[in-house]
Amino acid sequence: MYNIFMTLNTLHFTQSSYLELDNEFYSISHATPLDNPYLISFNTKAAKRIHLDSDTKEDPKFIELLNGTYTPKGCRLYSMCYAGYQFGHYASRLGDGRVHHLGSINGWHLQTKGSGETLYSRTADGRAALPSSIREYLMSEAMHHLGIPTTRALGIIGSKTKILRNNIEYAAIVMRMSPSWIRFGNFEYFYYLKEYDKLRDLADYVIAESYPHLKEEEDKYFKFFTEVLERTASLVAAWQGIGFCHGVLNTDNMSIIGLTIDYGPFAMMDEFQFNFVSNSTDKAGRYAYGEQPNVVYWNLTKLAQALSPLIDSSRMDKKLKEYGQSIYPNAYIDVMCKKLGLEYRFPRDRQLITSLIGTLQDAYIDYTQFFRTLSRYDGERMSIFELAMNPIPFDKWLSMYDTRLAKESRSQKDRHTAMLQTNPKYVLKNYMLDKAITLAKSGNFTMVERLLHIAQHPYDELPEYEKFAEETPEGYKNITLSCSS
Repeated sequence: MYNIFMTLNTLHFTQSSYLELDNEFYSISHATPLDNPYLISFNTKAAKRIHLDSDTKEDPKFIELLNGTYTPKGCRLYSMCYAGYQFGHYASRLGDGRVHHLGSINGWHLQTKGSGETLYSRTADGRAALPSSIREYLMSEAMHHLGIPTTRALGIIGSKTKILRNNIEYAAIVMRMSPSWIRFGNFEYFYYLKEYDKLRDLADYVIAESYPHLKEEEDKYFKFFTEVLERTASLVAAWQGIGFCHGVLNTDNMSIIGLTIDYGPFAMMDEFQFNFVSNSTDKAGRYAYGEQPNVVYWNLTKLAQALSPLIDSSRMDKKLKEYGQSIYPNAYIDVMCKKLGLEYRFPRDRQLITSLIGTLQDAYIDYTQFFRTLSRYDGERMSIFELAMNPIPFDKWLSMYDTRLAKESRSQKDRHTAMLQTNPKYVLKNYMLDKAITLAKSGNFTMVERLLHIAQHPYDELPEYEKFAEETPEGYKNITLSCSS
């Protein structure tokens, strides 16, 4: 634990014990610097997590750190090897194709995304485009302040390096932070190679680092799987509650410690659509908002398969059944009851929630605005009706809600207070991010900083940013993005 804030001159990385594993787990790599790099944003709140001085923003070495031209003490760059199911099809060797790990500080593993080719780049260029980099930088911070487990980002730089995506784009680099970067796909890689000793080594590493309370347990591998399943169920329940659509829930994008990782073509729900697909390349809707709990279950079955050399499959199958029967449903009901201001739980709450989802679907209403308005509900219905294109379905549902509220014992004021701390006023919608990206391409980063501030205060009243709490403008609702956006 650091007692004072560090500067870049005193910054010291600790190398992960991951590098003590067999060299098949990773490759030593070297970053390829961008041309004419410049700072877009520095995240002072994330910097505090690693005890890095906020004045680092003014230090030219910060740009050099992200660009790979400044190497602090203890830093040794490497990239991880892993596999994964992508849109249901197994890819045997993926790995960090554009990521370089630097080491850890204060329990956080730092890496640069977009910093050049690695052993796992295949035919890709190892770069990340400015638009997707800004989106990840801002959204990971937004999710953290919404209380949803996630990776974070310390900073982002742009450059004059041109890359080809859907169009010619400029390359950027994001420095990301996480307590762990291990994915379901790390386990799948060694399972399919039948290298079970290395599979066990990986499990032992993850347990020692992220589940240390299980280290001396006799049944540690099964308990490890159980906790991964429970954390993952809680995570997807939180996504459903906040209206977040991940877009690319491949097993290589599933965190072994239950974090939101790898922000690709994601979206926060605008007008509620249960089957909304945020990824324009997902033609079958595999990763639609409403399918997320199901595809996460499927991903967990693949993790169970990968762990089967270590754990009795029948025991994992039983736990997987519990995911669908009780673990996920209970996690989701708990999330939604909190959003509805319900302090107690009753059997018919599930019916109230199911009815609400149908009502939201029929009403054509902004998801975030609805819950924020409901957070001040006092029996007067017009404020809800005015939000919906089709308000009629809400009349019946609000009658059900009134009946349910009558069973609560806390005061209306206390309920409102709790709901306003649960239902955000602000979420980062894609049209906002697009505006920030458009301005950033012209060298104007003011919108990036504004959205960073909004992301860090989602539940607050911010009079100067009131327009960002309004309904998404027509023509920008539930837009889709590609994996290269």
